[in-house]
Formats: sequence, C-alpha cells, structure tokens
Amino acid sequence: MSAKSAISKEVFAPHDERMLAAVQVKRRTKKKIPFLATGGQGEYLTYICLSVTNKKPALVSITKVKQFEGSSSFVRRSQWMLEQLRQANGIDPNKDCPEFDLVFENAFDQWVANTASEKCTFFQILHNISQRYLSDKKPEFINCQSKVLGGNSILHSAADSVTSAVQKASQALNERGERLGRAEKQTAEMMNSSQQFAETAHKLAMKHKC
Repeated sequence: MSAKSAISKEVFAPHDERMLAAVQVKRRTKKKIPFLATGGQGEYLTYICLSVTNKKPALVSITKVKQFEGSSSFVRRSQWMLEQLRQANGIDPNKDCPEFDLVFENAFDQWVANTASEKCTFFQILHNISQRYLSDKKPEFINCQSKVLGGNSILHSAADSVTSAVQKASQALNERGERLGRAEKQTAEMMNSSQQFAETAHKLAMKHKC
C-alpha cells in the first residue's frame, strides 16, 4: 500500500472523511521549535493533505500529517478549514518548480514538494476545490502557471477520461452484441437451410423408393 493510500485509510476514513489529495513536503526554512517541544521523536516525513467530509454540508480541510522515523503509522497534526486559507503561492509562474507557500489566518508555511509534478497536481486540486466549495472568501492564487488555474483542471481531465472509458466500453459491448446477434441470425439461417435440405433429401429418397 502506498503512503497516500495508507494516510487516506488510517487518518481520514475513521473520521468519515475522504482524502482528495496529498503532497509530501519539506520545509524550505527551518522552523524554530523549543527543545522540549520536540519530545525526542527524531526524523519524520510530512504530508499536506486535502480532505472533505462525507456528510453534508461538506467541509474541506487542509491537514498536516506526519510519519515518524521507525513507525509505520501516520499522525494528524495541524489542521485548517479551507475557509482559513488566504493565499496559495506557486512561487514561479513561468516554470515548473516544487516550492510553494500556504498562508492561513494564523499561520504561514514555506514548503518544497518532492517533485514539481506533485506540487502542480496538489495546486490544481486545491484551486478546483476552492472554486467548488467556497462561495466567498476564496484564497488568492499567485505566481501560478496557467495550467494550474485553467478550466481543464486535473479533476476535469480525470472525469473526462472516465467518461471516455465508459463510452468506449459501452460501444465495444454494443458492437459485440451486434456481432453476436448477427452470428446467431446466421446460425439460425444455416440451421433452417440444413433442415430444409434434409427434408428435401428425405422426400427425394422416399420418391425414389416408390
């Protein structure tokens, strides 16, 4: 099971939430934490996750999830409602880059994703979800590439792909049904022809005997 699948199952599913996206990140700048606050937990992996509740009205959250060294489990840390996100900064609108900033009402984090592709996918979904679930107070997206903010988001592309696959499968089944129908018709015609031939041959044989 991948880390993102495990996070979805362990962290969000028990709370009746559905994970929409996750990106593995590291801080671009080290955060000053009091020595006692670390608790000696050692190294850890950090993921920024988007999730939505299954119950209506749907509530979207941005959650920081950590996996500590030597542990196979994931721990939910800081969490914000989507309404608290004020700004998403893509850093460079002219090229793919893994860096990004998230500005909340009471927090500001500077991150670098594992890859520019992961960050792009996360931003596409974050932008799409913001447009879908927030009627007002939408976060500001700055320094983002046009493909992130365009109408053809990754969610729409995924939906189009699913629709296309269903249509192709349906067409294939219809064509198969038509072929089977033609084959059954041809088989029936051949059986009728064979029966007629047998009957004619029988009549001729009886007539010959007479």
